[in-house]
Amino acid sequence: MESQRSLLFFALLAVSFLLYQAWEKDHEPKPAPIAATASVPTEAPADALPSSDDIPQTEGAKPAASTKAHLVTLANDELKLTVDTRGGDIVGAQLKHFAKVQGGEERLTLFTREPGFNYVAMSGLIGPNGSDTQSRPVYTASEATTLANGDSQLTLTYDGANGVVYKKVLTLAPGKYVVNTRFEVTNPTDKPLSVQFFGQIKRTNHEPDSGITSHGTYTGPVYSTDDESYEKYNFDDVKERNLNKETSTGWVAMLQHYFVSAWAPKLDNVKLDVYSLQSGSDAIIGIKSKPVTVPAQGSASLTADLFVGPKDQDALAAVAPKLEKTVDYGFLWFISEFLFWLLKLLHGVVHNWGFAIVLLTLLVRGAMYPLTKAQFTSMAKMRALQPKLASLKERLGDDRQRMSQAMMKLYKDEGVNPLGGCFPLLLQMPIFMALYYVLQESVELRQAPFMLWIHDLSAKDPFFVLPVLFAASMWFSQKLNPSTMTDPMQQKVMQLMPLVMGVFFAFFPSGLVLYWFVSNLVSITQQLIIYKGLEKKGLR
Repeated sequence: MESQRSLLFFALLAVSFLLYQAWEKDHEPKPAPIAATASVPTEAPADALPSSDDIPQTEGAKPAASTKAHLVTLANDELKLTVDTRGGDIVGAQLKHFAKVQGGEERLTLFTREPGFNYVAMSGLIGPNGSDTQSRPVYTASEATTLANGDSQLTLTYDGANGVVYKKVLTLAPGKYVVNTRFEVTNPTDKPLSVQFFGQIKRTNHEPDSGITSHGTYTGPVYSTDDESYEKYNFDDVKERNLNKETSTGWVAMLQHYFVSAWAPKLDNVKLDVYSLQSGSDAIIGIKSKPVTVPAQGSASLTADLFVGPKDQDALAAVAPKLEKTVDYGFLWFISEFLFWLLKLLHGVVHNWGFAIVLLTLLVRGAMYPLTKAQFTSMAKMRALQPKLASLKERLGDDRQRMSQAMMKLYKDEGVNPLGGCFPLLLQMPIFMALYYVLQESVELRQAPFMLWIHDLSAKDPFFVLPVLFAASMWFSQKLNPSTMTDPMQQKVMQLMPLVMGVFFAFFPSGLVLYWFVSNLVSITQQLIIYKGLEKKGLR
């Protein structure tokens, strides 16, 4: 009986988790086409110009002028960026080492600006003397150059009023997904100037056909402040109210499955404000500085890093504190981080993420063997007591109070804990759930092949072989445990459970199904070993 309860517990947990994932997902995606990144140079489309609602407003701001702009390119070995000379916004970001579709030539694009869908990184200077206060400036772009240290650099220049010169310098280091953005303001006047940096990410609040399957993961804005290290602020939140948080340090980001873009200012001793805006169907999450003074006859420099790329924890942690939390491991993150570290360690040995999952499963199940043994031993003891419990029920009839007292005395005399089969199971669940998040969130598994027909561990099994094997292993595990159920309905439910769970798992990423299948095989092996030992004690 305890074995069946355990299986039901696992099944109900899986179903509940799926329902929770569905509830947590903000919007059902509606595909929108993504065209190829614009070539260079190209005139920026007039209907794509930022409106006055697209940037944080200061006194005296007015809509953008109609001066024409064009697009320029900045690239390194990881990224190809398209920059609009109006505002110096990054309106295209192609990830060179990530295919949109496995085996395809087309590269994955994050930032894009197309009819019906926007995803762009904007930045500038506002405030009384900011270059973006009256309208978005149209910069003069130099040719992208390669510096002596290998960095790729693009310099944008704008001549403001009274001889004030604004420069926006974008730098990409080799092998990095970080765009260092530096604003240089040269003030030739006899009066100090006041400017404020802003960096924001604008994204249409539905999912395009980007080649990324979300599997119910969160898509939308997040931010970090002194008081909130990692906080989601979804598209509905942006629509309902404008975010406004003051902080000393922080960042803002836009998440989707496996990938992230984030602004992280690098301003010493300058307070920041985290904010959100709604612009038509586009949501904006941004961060701006308090006023910075540019001295008379002097200059000032304001710097921020823009990350645009995969959710690589080491790379994210190097950009800003707590930015690695955008790899969302849920409330069991402390267990998930250890398991991910272990998974990476195993991958370094076998050089195959599928075999690394198999080895991780073996290690996890091996470490939990004492709990598993305690669980099955307790279940065996409970089965051994069934004849005595039946005798008590026959003798005491429907007297529930006496029956309860007699059962507790019997458990005490026989040294059996009726909850002994459940408690080890409950201790195992945090590990199983934490591992689920690891396999769900790890970009390393995206389009990662295993063997034979499994070419992408982040996608479902194309031939449903693993779900069938999983269901078969679950059925065999059931058969190892003699049923004590007498209710025909309960018996039918238990018989159908492997089939039901197999259908559920048919749509899970194959890496997850691989874990559960191997886990079942290990569990069956452990059961056979444990039952062999119990037989010698007369408990089987």
